[in-house]
Amino acid sequence: MAENMPTGPVETGADMDYSEHEKTYATFVSLAKYSSIVCAAIMIAMAFGFFAGGGFIASTVLFLIVVALAAYILR
Repeated sequence: MAENMPTGPVETGADMDYSEHEKTYATFVSLAKYSSIVCAAIMIAMAFGFFAGGGFIASTVLFLIVVALAAYILR
């Protein structure tokens, strides 16, 4: 059986909502940026707590400081 498929160029397809694409991309980049900050801060706080003998409370404070500072710098 013959299929009724369009044979024209792809560019003539459905209109794209470019503003929505840009919003989605901006959200993805923000999520990736802040997730990376949190992962790096966790690693720094764990290293401080385990290897420098800082303890849990000091490591938690260091984690919060690193996240706040990095988020302020990269906003």
